[in-house]
Amino acid sequence: MMQTSAATASYRMSLAQIVRRGRQLRGDAPALIDDDATISWAQFADRIARLAAGFRALGLQDNDRVAMLSDNSARFIEACFATPWAGGVFTPLNHRLSAEEIVAILRDCGARILIADATFAHLAEAVAADVALDHIVSATPGAPSRQGWTAYDSLIEQCAPADDAGRCGDDLAALFYTSGSTGQPKGVMHSHANILAAGFGVVPAYGLDEESVALISGPLFHVGAMGLAIPTLMAAGALSILPRFDAARVLERIETHHVTITAGVPTMMRMLLEHPECRRRDLSSLRRVPFGGAPMPPALLAQLLDVMPKARFLHSYGMTETVSSCSSLPDVWLRPERATRGKAQSIGRALLGVEISIRDPQDNDVAAGVVGEIVVRGPCVTQGYWNKPAATAQTLRGGWLHTGDLGRLDEDGFLYIVDRLKDMIITGGENVYSTEVEDVIYAYPGVSQCAVIGVPDARWGEAVHAIVAARDGADIDPDALIAHCRARIAHYKCPRTIEMRREPLPLSGANKINKPALRAPFWKDRQGALV
Repeated sequence: MMQTSAATASYRMSLAQIVRRGRQLRGDAPALIDDDATISWAQFADRIARLAAGFRALGLQDNDRVAMLSDNSARFIEACFATPWAGGVFTPLNHRLSAEEIVAILRDCGARILIADATFAHLAEAVAADVALDHIVSATPGAPSRQGWTAYDSLIEQCAPADDAGRCGDDLAALFYTSGSTGQPKGVMHSHANILAAGFGVVPAYGLDEESVALISGPLFHVGAMGLAIPTLMAAGALSILPRFDAARVLERIETHHVTITAGVPTMMRMLLEHPECRRRDLSSLRRVPFGGAPMPPALLAQLLDVMPKARFLHSYGMTETVSSCSSLPDVWLRPERATRGKAQSIGRALLGVEISIRDPQDNDVAAGVVGEIVVRGPCVTQGYWNKPAATAQTLRGGWLHTGDLGRLDEDGFLYIVDRLKDMIITGGENVYSTEVEDVIYAYPGVSQCAVIGVPDARWGEAVHAIVAARDGADIDPDALIAHCRARIAHYKCPRTIEMRREPLPLSGANKINKPALRAPFWKDRQGALV
């Protein structure tokens, strides 16, 4: 039997390989561009190795967690790669959480090093008062460190480059915590192999190569943004990084940095479309726009295709537990000549290395066209939840990731999302899928945002309720909107009540409309309500 040598074993999939390959192929070309600097691939590799040495000097041991509380920046990406280079586990934090929630996450993961930028310095100090941190690293260039903090720059400037710690394969590389909207946040474990396996599916699906320039504006603490950033670097492309999403700056960056790909959720796409700069900027460099995280209203997609005719929109589907996208619909299926085949409403087919099936409540496979829970398996699927064996066993039972999403597969293997299990409304014994109702509402003139939720009803159990924000200057009559719905879908699916709001609807950390927050006031006094 052929034995595996130590040298062969060291070449199992790892994040370090991405860096070494990029430096070899694209040494002087840009790897990272943010508001502070342009960093070449050669500089990127050197800075990662020095930062890793700095972490080791601070006492980091193999498998220790390094947390980060920061807006997007080149340093966010550097820390993501330097931590496993040093042997640790990178743990990005959702800065939209409260101090109490962040404390719970830090206690759960046991991080001893926290990296924070100036924007969240006060939050970091509040957290540090309740967590046993060994070090806080100040990530903002040029900003003076607070008393007792370590300057990020000094870790790089004062340390010689460290050798890669050699972690790879099934070794843990990152912990991404779920939002916790339905309970305590769970740390989703991403191994080196998980991350690269996801990338091997995304790179060809998104058409990434050395010439790709990916604009990152969604939060890097979420896999939506990181799931584009890392595959782009796998392809030896470059990242143009904004601190956070801003429609005007996104449009400006596309023009000035000749961005070839950007991704987002429909809420972000609508903000771009409605910004006055959308039709003034040169967006001709844009070739790919993957979108996901929530259904894309057909009317919105049609408008986007009109103003970005050279861009190819890809509907992608994934989650924290699959590291990045696990299915995608090529743009060819959105073209008018193929519209009659009905594939445009799907979220595509499984990416390379991924299997997708639909299960009934007894965990049996169902026939094509039957709605059930979407289950996924493949090397991109998480190892499980940190310190939560019961939740891991439940979610990964039978070797399949149970997503909590409702969908169906057609006979050609195209996947159609119906709804989240928790977003399905049961009214008078009938199932109402909120996304179907939202699509109809979005087609009404003047609607900017909408969320359809179930609210308590003494007679029907739940009643369909729509919360709608109008575009600036639009005046929407709720009765007329209900009539619009009744002309297009069954009456039991139509909103019984519509709540108009002047302000934008609340967003989650991933820039999706925060339905749990919208549902909570209606169910707060009722036990057992899932929000």
